[in-house]
Amino acid sequence: MAKSIHNTIRTLRFHAGEMTQAELGQRVGVTRQTIAAIEQGKYSPSLETAFKIAEVFGVPLEQAFSWS
Repeated sequence: MAKSIHNTIRTLRFHAGEMTQAELGQRVGVTRQTIAAIEQGKYSPSLETAFKIAEVFGVPLEQAFSWS
């Protein structure tokens, strides 16, 4: 079975006052569609984007993304 990247972005957005995908995308520098695809596991973000997402929520990269 292939390994894949999992994320907790939806949960992090919820706990950040129900931040929208569009707002997160704007803060990170990507489109709302990109955030949606990352959340759904259809797209793996660049390392830079992954770090930016974690930074927006003030969490370590490992709390936003995991590899299994």
